[in-house]
Amino acid sequence: MEIVRAGSRPSTEGPAAWFTGRVRIDPLFPATAPARAAGNTVTFEPGARTAWHTHPLGQVLIVVSGCGRVQRAGGPVEEIRPGDVVWFPPGEKHWHGAAPTTAMTHVAVQESLDGRAVDWLEHVTDAEYGG
Repeated sequence: MEIVRAGSRPSTEGPAAWFTGRVRIDPLFPATAPARAAGNTVTFEPGARTAWHTHPLGQVLIVVSGCGRVQRAGGPVEEIRPGDVVWFPPGEKHWHGAAPTTAMTHVAVQESLDGRAVDWLEHVTDAEYGG
């Protein structure tokens, strides 16, 4: 058994190559072999969002607070709120982030395949974000 105390892993700023706006990433647990799942708490300031991306084994988001937006390629922009759980299947191109005037925090869980958990793509434009 291992207990990792809250606050014992430092927060990081979301890299500009992967995010638009201010984003804070708080690591929860790494993928420790033979397990492949890792989790982070991610907080998006109003209007902040990920770039388009995919996950080789999919991703689960659990909305903890605030109001957010998600979109899969070809689909509508959808609102997400606390308690909502979002599943993106393997390889599905998508983005997620905060609403324009409200911050949003979610827990993100994804598995790694051959050491890779995400493939980052182009940034989401303002027009795409606005729906």
